[in-house]
Amino acid sequence: MSKTYEQINERIRSGKAVVYTAEEVIDLVREKGADKAAEEVDVVTTGTFGAMCSSGAFVNFGHASPAIRMTDIRLNDVQVDGGLAAVDTYIGATATVPGQKAGYGGAHVIEDLIAHKKIHLHASGPGTDCYVRKEIDTWITIDDINDAYLYNPRNCYQNYGVATNTSDRTIYTYMGKLMPRMKNASYSSAGQLSPLLNDPHLETIGMGTKIFLGGGEGYVTWPGTQYKTNVEEVNGVPVGGSRTLALIGDMRQMDAKFIRGLDITGYGVSMAVGVGIPIPVLNKDIIQRCAISDEEIFSDMVDYSQPVDRPAMARYSYAQLRTGKVEYNGKTIRTSSLSSYSGARKVASILKDWIEHKEFTLNQPVMTFPKDVKLNKLQERGC
Repeated sequence: MSKTYEQINERIRSGKAVVYTAEEVIDLVREKGADKAAEEVDVVTTGTFGAMCSSGAFVNFGHASPAIRMTDIRLNDVQVDGGLAAVDTYIGATATVPGQKAGYGGAHVIEDLIAHKKIHLHASGPGTDCYVRKEIDTWITIDDINDAYLYNPRNCYQNYGVATNTSDRTIYTYMGKLMPRMKNASYSSAGQLSPLLNDPHLETIGMGTKIFLGGGEGYVTWPGTQYKTNVEEVNGVPVGGSRTLALIGDMRQMDAKFIRGLDITGYGVSMAVGVGIPIPVLNKDIIQRCAISDEEIFSDMVDYSQPVDRPAMARYSYAQLRTGKVEYNGKTIRTSSLSSYSGARKVASILKDWIEHKEFTLNQPVMTFPKDVKLNKLQERGC
């Protein structure tokens, strides 16, 4: 039994598509088996909602009169990139106010723009014959500017390690606050709802895949940075970081509920991004992979107090991690997630609703992504 994208889209357009979330489909496949489930279900929706530092937004302010070439740009005092054309900028999610480590940064500016809040723009430039103005100070909203779209170079990490701290001091990391002597451990994944754990080899996800991004429609544009495939797998999914995605979407369609600026204590600014990817049930193998549960997805715990070479200390399933505690050499360690499972569930549910109400059809990728990729490491070399 097999289906095509066009057959599935025709069922969506006619209001007949059967859609399950990745959480719901687990019990269906257990009850009916992959063959019958594949006949019944057209689309499985996935979701994740967590910190994705490698994110940001391109903005074009429009020209002032007289015109200015902006080389130093501040938005609510946050330093953003002036190394583009005259009135273009890229707001990196982790950009900060000069002299401040955290509190408010690029991610908060992006959230505020999406929420239609007023943003203070101060920009300066050298002044040229064609751009004579040297400074501008004004207030803008997303409705005042020409273009505003997210372009996130690395989102949806396929899996990630569990972080703990064996040292005698508290440390502050992008995985949160890690207490001394392994008093806690943190992880960051939606597990059985996570997009790239439901399509682990990206058989249906590639360039042009249409997605839920920040509450609006978005697209997959390219393999994300730090994309790699040469990792150990258990039950067909990677253990640890592997594939990633680069994503794009119109900020004017988005909802600030699904794009949130974060201040991670002691580390800095990041951005929580809600992403949902629909997986077409083209055959029984696809729905079988979508039926993977938290009991079958594993991650390795590593010591973040070690600056380099962090070997795996232990391996846990996401079902174990979600209980709030794990055991290690007779010691009970409290666990917590930086990724919101309830948020991921909401994303998958909204995407399901869009499809069921004929508001969202599927795109067949125009390019698939590499199957054999290794990462390079930065080397210190002389000339």
